[in-house]
Amino acid sequence: VQLQASGGGLVQAGGSLRLSCAASARTVSNNGMGWFRQALGQERDFVASISWNGGITNYADSVKGRFTISRDRAKNTVYLQMNSLRPEDTAVYYCAVHRTAVGSTSPGGYVSWGQGTQVTVSS
Repeated sequence: VQLQASGGGLVQAGGSLRLSCAASARTVSNNGMGWFRQALGQERDFVASISWNGGITNYADSVKGRFTISRDRAKNTVYLQMNSLRPEDTAVYYCAVHRTAVGSTSPGGYVSWGQGTQVTVSS
């Protein structure tokens, strides 16, 4: 499965961006999916995950109340709406497909990763 992430860019603090992750195969519609991010020189950190039908979502504490993950199964696409962006949100954002229907906060269970999209938030 190939994942294509898009929607990153440069935005001022307080602004918004919407990331998209399109999967090449319909088979991911039954898998949990997640977003992770990696700042320069840092480890890859969990951001959000969503179950196969959207019924279960999880967020990192740092983004709760500001970010929303959603998915359109018919389009094989997962979204990450990011509001009230902060300079500390600056990172490369990656989407990934989990091996189960639920997803998780750990990167270990994710079997396919997108190429990443850069998000830069200026102060």
